[in-house]
Amino acid sequence: MISTQQLREQMAEQDPEYRRLLDEHTKRAKRLDELTRKGWLTNEEEQEEKRLKKEKLQLKDQMEARLRSHSK
Repeated sequence: MISTQQLREQMAEQDPEYRRLLDEHTKRAKRLDELTRKGWLTNEEEQEEKRLKKEKLQLKDQMEARLRSHSK
């Protein structure tokens, strides 16, 4: 039986769409880390942070949906 982590790694190697989603998710996570380290955010940065969190969650949902459809 293949583990979930192994399936994710396999999908990242073999499925270009999954890889694209993962790359976009990673970009948003890095930017969120940058904003978190700042400590104090401008109004624009706070709005960006909210937008990035939503987008990151949407990307994760899309990746999980691809995993589910692949494992059937």
